[in-house]
Amino acid sequence: MLANYLPILIFILVAGGMGVLLISLGFLLGPRHPGADKAAAYECGFGAFEDARMKFDVRYYLVAILFILFDLEIAFLFPWAVSLRAVGGVGIVSMLVFLAILVVGFVYEWKKGALEWD
Repeated sequence: MLANYLPILIFILVAGGMGVLLISLGFLLGPRHPGADKAAAYECGFGAFEDARMKFDVRYYLVAILFILFDLEIAFLFPWAVSLRAVGGVGIVSMLVFLAILVVGFVYEWKKGALEWD
């Protein structure tokens, strides 16, 4: 019984050893040229703020929240697609209603300009 798991153990050991070896080689042989640009904080394409209470545009966060919302709603399609034969006609109609609501919400957000960066 234990012999069945030996290939998995060997695979884990080889993969872990290769990972440690490659990271160690990169650390030992890699160039080290620290500078002000490399040490600077970088996030979202602009430098860090001096004051945490500084005003900034919230459109990025609105688009991010909308993306998460629509992404999660689309994730509901996968279980439905897997069990499509089992749910039958009722499942198809309920998914069509769900997709119609999703499309109406998307069109509403598009018409309101929530997806515009200008």
